[in-house]
This record gives sequence, C-alpha cells and structure tokens, in this order.
Amino acid sequence: MDADSKKFSRPKIDGWIFFLVGLIAALIVGWIVFPLVLYSEKSQPLSFSHSSHGPESDAGLECEECHFFYKDGTFSGIPGIRKCMDCHEDPESPLSEDPEEVKLFTDYVGPEKEIPWLIYSRQPDCVYFPHIAHVKMANIECKVCHGDFATRKTPPIYKVNRLTRYSIDIWGRNIAGYKKNTWDKMKMDDCADCHKRKGKENNNACFVCHK
Repeated sequence: MDADSKKFSRPKIDGWIFFLVGLIAALIVGWIVFPLVLYSEKSQPLSFSHSSHGPESDAGLECEECHFFYKDGTFSGIPGIRKCMDCHEDPESPLSEDPEEVKLFTDYVGPEKEIPWLIYSRQPDCVYFPHIAHVKMANIECKVCHGDFATRKTPPIYKVNRLTRYSIDIWGRNIAGYKKNTWDKMKMDDCADCHKRKGKENNNACFVCHK
C-alpha cells in the first residue's frame, strides 16, 4: 500500500472507532442511566401482605370481598379504611403481632384516616377502563393485567416517572417496551393487541376507551 492509500484509510478507520464508542455511550446513557434518573422510588404507606389475607391464608378472604363491583357496575378499586375496619376494628385486640397492623391502628383506624395508597395501574385521566367489561364479561383474571398480587407478602416498590407522574408499571420496567408477561406494562398497544387476539378489534376505536 502506498503512502497516499494509508493517508486516506486511517481517517476512515478512526471514524468507525468514534462512531462505535459514541453508540456504546449512547446506549449506556439511554438504557441504564436515563431510567435511573427518570424514575424515583417510593414505598407504600403500609407493607400490606396480600398472601396473609387471601383465599389460602388464615383470613381466607376472596379477592372480591375487598375489590368488588357496586350495583351500577363500577369497580371499587382499592378499598377504603372502612373495609379494613370490618376486621381490624378494635385497637385493643390486634389480630396479629405484625407491626404493620399496629401502624394501621395508630395512623389510620384510630383517626379514621384514609390510607394514601400509591396506585401502580393508574391510567391517564383521558382513559376510560371498565373493569366489569373485562372481569365479568370477558372473564379475564386480575393477574393478566396486574400480576399475581394475591401471593405477595409485601407490595413491590412503587416507581414513578418524574415527568409524567405515572407509575413505571404503565410504560413497563423495560425501557424498550419489551415484556415477558402480560402484566409487565399497560400501554395502549397492549390493550389493542389483546382486543385483536380476542376478536374485538372494534373496541380499538378511539372513542371506546378515550373520553
């Protein structure tokens, strides 16, 4: 190779090196650093154990006893403090030695103050999601969208987007949007894909879910 060929090939090689270094740096920032900065972590006000309340526990409660439908078909969602007081009504007679139950009595039952739960699945205000159409009419299990909460001893860490103020469970814990389980994210394309699989593509019309 003559001197002129070496002179022109070297900058080309250096250019590829700079490109690869820049690409790797961008991927590290975008896939690792950015999610750490974008989301902040919060703990629930109480470390509620679904596994100690559910059907397989001593309490033997069915999910519908706390998360029920009203007569008009609307969904109760997370129960209020009055529902907790159906069982935890006497601060002098706790049902266990769990310090979380003590906290329940002192911070919420005594002053009759609602528990400020952090909602993992809270959708934007413009979204209308009828639970009754999915749970009762389509017979979709709760864990399809929410995961197997019934077996959890403690609630997962709540991660909130600093910009949108929505939970990471809406966008998905994988920044690229990939998911392994049906409950890994709750974006519009997940709803649309489910409707398509079940032959309900008409429900993908904008006015069906957006108000």
